[in-house]
Amino acid sequence: MRRGIFGGVGLVILAVIAIAVYLSIFIVSQTQQALVLRFGQVVREVADPGLYYKLPLIDNVVYFDKRILDLDSPPLEIIASDQKRLVVDAWGRYRIINPLLFYQSVGSIEVADQRLSVLLNSAVRQVLGDATFIQLVRDERANLMSRITARVDREARSLGVEVVDVKIRRADLPEANSQAIYERMQTERQQEATQIRALGEQQARRIRAEADREAVVIVAEAQKQSEQVRGRGEADRNSILALAFNADPEFFAFYRSMQAYELGLGGTDTRWVISPDSEFFRFFNDSDALAAPEEVRPEPTAPAPAPAAGVAPDEAAEPDTATATPATPDTAPATAPVEPVPPPAAPATASEDVVVPAPAADGPAAATGDPITIE
Repeated sequence: MRRGIFGGVGLVILAVIAIAVYLSIFIVSQTQQALVLRFGQVVREVADPGLYYKLPLIDNVVYFDKRILDLDSPPLEIIASDQKRLVVDAWGRYRIINPLLFYQSVGSIEVADQRLSVLLNSAVRQVLGDATFIQLVRDERANLMSRITARVDREARSLGVEVVDVKIRRADLPEANSQAIYERMQTERQQEATQIRALGEQQARRIRAEADREAVVIVAEAQKQSEQVRGRGEADRNSILALAFNADPEFFAFYRSMQAYELGLGGTDTRWVISPDSEFFRFFNDSDALAAPEEVRPEPTAPAPAPAAGVAPDEAAEPDTATATPATPDTAPATAPVEPVPPPAAPATASEDVVVPAPAADGPAAATGDPITIE
């Protein structure tokens, strides 16, 4: 009976001792640091990892994270120095370097995040308010983030934390401003494109005008040279023809008459009303027309002798027509040159009536004196 009672009491004592030992020790890991509190007062600060003891039911242990913590801040709308409205989204990282001061100033991580967020927003507004939009977006963004980090870290030291860095996640214009700026940029690009097209069209027109001018000049020079060559050729042709025709005028007259026959009688619709013994047909009527007839002029005669005695005056006055010949002046040539016969005019068409004057007085048709009608 006694053994049973003592055995139960021993178990109770062992249980109490185990509970007391469990409540009197605590473990600090490598990622933590702790403060030992006694009735709300800090009695010890533990920064190294290990196994530590405390008074059970009297001391209390508060753990703080030793790692780098993130700090998120809501997007801010600020006005840059060039009076442009910007929406800035910044975030930071910090770690607790003084657990005691941190516990005395803020007490917990949640409260510290709120306090640091206010400090971060204030620093962002102050630093970016002195910068321009171009500096923030392109030129001095890293420098501005370093300045914000230094300002927040200097004010966060009083809370027992160290700000590692502050980054600007996004810095954009407001939605309304962005749309307006996009439209303005599009308009500027359209204007630039229009200007480039206008310059290109101007250069194209200038090049085409120069090409057209050069083409006209080249064609004019070619026509000039061709006309010169054609003129020299026609001059040589005329010179050769003149020499050939002057060498034999009778053949020239015959050749021109043959051309007139070809032109005048070549058409099938041509009708002629002309005398057959006309000058136009002299080569058809007289086969010896190629030989130009020599013009016979009367030779000079001697003065008539005085009538003999016993002859009547009337008989003496009548000359002997059988023996008398016409006399020609001493200065007149024996033969006269034959002028070439000009070709007749080209025949008119069937619908026209042309009245051709009579040939010259020395032609065969001069006796009639009638006009020649060509239909």
